[in-house]
Amino acid sequence: MSGRTRLTLASWGATLMAAGALLPLVKPATWIFTAAFVLALVSGVGTLARRVPLARPLTLLAQTVTVLLALTLFFAREQALLWLFPGPEALAHAAELFRAGAEDVGRYAIPAPDTEGIRLMLVGGVVAIGLLVDALAVTFRKAAPAGLPLLALYSVAAGLSGGGAGWLWFLLAASGYLLLLLAEGRDRLSQWGRVFGGAQRSGRPGSTVVGGGPAFAPARTGRRIGAVAMGVALVAPLALPGFSGGFFGGNGEGDGGAGKGGTISAVNPLVSLQNNLRQPEDREVIRYRTNARDTSGMYLRLVALDQFDGTSWKSSVRPIEDVPKQLPWPDGLSQSVKITEVTSNFVASEAYEQKWLPMPYPAGRVDIDGRWRYEPAGRMLVGDDKQTTKGARYQVASLDVQPTAGQLADAGPAPEKLRREYTKVPTTLPADVRATALSVTKGARNDYERAVKLQDWFAQDGGFRYDVDVVSGTGVQAISRFLKDKEGFCVHFSFSMAAMARSLGIPARVAVGFMPGTTQTDGSVSVGIRDAHAWPELYFEGAGWTRFEPTPSRGSTPSYTRENTPSGTATGPAQPQASASAQPSVAPSASASCTPQERKLGDCGPDEAVAGASSDGSGPDLLTVTLLSLTAVLVLSLPFLPLLWRNRVRARRLGSDALAVWEEINDTAWDHGVEPDDSLTPRKAAARIVRLGGLRGESADAVHRVARAVEEVLYAPRPQPVAGLAAEAARVRAGFHAGADRRGRLRALLAPRSAVRLRWTASSRWSTATIRWSTRAEAVRTRASTLFRRGAREAN
Repeated sequence: MSGRTRLTLASWGATLMAAGALLPLVKPATWIFTAAFVLALVSGVGTLARRVPLARPLTLLAQTVTVLLALTLFFAREQALLWLFPGPEALAHAAELFRAGAEDVGRYAIPAPDTEGIRLMLVGGVVAIGLLVDALAVTFRKAAPAGLPLLALYSVAAGLSGGGAGWLWFLLAASGYLLLLLAEGRDRLSQWGRVFGGAQRSGRPGSTVVGGGPAFAPARTGRRIGAVAMGVALVAPLALPGFSGGFFGGNGEGDGGAGKGGTISAVNPLVSLQNNLRQPEDREVIRYRTNARDTSGMYLRLVALDQFDGTSWKSSVRPIEDVPKQLPWPDGLSQSVKITEVTSNFVASEAYEQKWLPMPYPAGRVDIDGRWRYEPAGRMLVGDDKQTTKGARYQVASLDVQPTAGQLADAGPAPEKLRREYTKVPTTLPADVRATALSVTKGARNDYERAVKLQDWFAQDGGFRYDVDVVSGTGVQAISRFLKDKEGFCVHFSFSMAAMARSLGIPARVAVGFMPGTTQTDGSVSVGIRDAHAWPELYFEGAGWTRFEPTPSRGSTPSYTRENTPSGTATGPAQPQASASAQPSVAPSASASCTPQERKLGDCGPDEAVAGASSDGSGPDLLTVTLLSLTAVLVLSLPFLPLLWRNRVRARRLGSDALAVWEEINDTAWDHGVEPDDSLTPRKAAARIVRLGGLRGESADAVHRVARAVEEVLYAPRPQPVAGLAAEAARVRAGFHAGADRRGRLRALLAPRSAVRLRWTASSRWSTATIRWSTRAEAVRTRASTLFRRGAREAN
């Protein structure tokens, strides 16, 4: 096996080993096989291109085209020409997949589902890193800098997992990088001939290395660079911030047990609800006082889940804005529906950290200090810049909406845009879900009767049993299994009823929050962690989003779904009791510039939303992770800039004439402490370098041979070209390495003294530019002065 082939395989393996840190982030992790296959294609094309041989830029171009064709085949073949060649439609489809993947990254908790968008981001990202590693290590023969993209890949995984990528994945990534360095070191050694054993030194300071020693120094250098890179990679994940979140916890930490202290936390609604409902001790999260006469229907809503993709229910990514002084009038709510205004004062526990603010629905005004933002479609308040509910005190003026059964039964059709969005069901929805919904609602004359029949079937007539110990699940198969087994907790009931309502054409979503709580002897109401709950909300024109309660033995059945629903006409807002501290108004905001439906669906334009803001917040922001990772890579690469600059300059000089090689030898000596003396002739300078550098044998002779070649170029009438000057410079460099101690070799490698030339060059260019601009400015001033004097004389 040739050295380049070995190096290609090492690059391929190192990339996949670093990509292993991404495996725990997505389940199932089958995307890694696609990435490995595409990366193998890229490596194979690179190997063929280098054997032709093609120029380095053409090799990189051929590999890039291979990546584009392969990704098109896997992710956009239906839109491509002949399943392979991307066109405008294929590129648009890929962009849409990438956008959806970015939304999924910010929406899902870890491990996220293996959606098509996330697969594209993972495969494309790993292949892009692999292409960069292959180009650096194999095409340009610079394996050490190839560790930077590998480090970036691992850092992204560590950042997304909140620093929990794990030692196993770090060791795997570090081993891949060492494998790459060893492959390069072996390839470099092979260029010097066979090496039969370890290098032996003569024992004298500055002595040369025998038994193949000059070729052994690069291997030691590679190992040192590898050790430094491993140390940096070990520190980098610790410097990256972790990301966490969840519907019932803000920081993702805490014991979640019965003990005191800690925080109430979880990573998604399923785990949060089930874990909180299983708590052995019902810890208080919120206490409030209200002027409502009946608190049985005063559910405290956190967030609305309005997207069902067959895998889970989740909240849409929508714009958020500053909290208005008066919240807009609720969508679809008619003035003919009986409404009572309620004012409530809330105090959150110090142990309750949550980025969504619990509020009665629909809220008309919220008075709270801190950095809070408003999401209009779900009427939610979301903490900004690490703002949480911890110890929060706030007041909410809300509406107690009391539609009658007749009003709901006579409700007209929902707006078309809202109906399309909130009746979507996945194509994978099992047929038995809709069939069951049709069977349960048989004989119903309108959507209201269908909704009541679904609620009663789950809560009373269907034989369902409430059980918090069942296996959680939200996908279509979980719904089908729940309908068969007929046991679960509020998540199963609410998610299933909402899905069945959508299958019948009724707009539906799921709300997550808390039940009203328990009234205390002092008149306040205490809400505990076991009050965590989920319920469906169905849309009826005239009443807006309306709560239903399908979960047996939990919560309260709304009065408008019971028989003999009291009728009544619309009334004005109720006057607060004497204990109320405010009398807020719930009139529609006069500043509203678009219709409620447009505001709900996010069609109000950029002036109504903050670009790039997400109301979801349950996962890490992709842009933040990317920027932090790039910043970390840039900061960590700063110490390697002198090394990279020195290698680039050396490569350029050794490919040039004798004068450039002589300059490289002088800088090599300077890197090892022998300062250059430009006043000496080449012959005297060579003697000085040999004497002060302690060079012996071949390295000393190499200095003199290059010096003679330089004198011939400078003084001979017809200088003849001399071959092998680059090899002579390599011998000199090896001699300096052999004669230096460990500290000196590391100093020459990582902080070469000759790198000061870069500052000199920059200073010289700056001085030249300053003089040039000063001269031009002086010429402009002189010309302006001349014109002014001439104009003055003409005026006189």
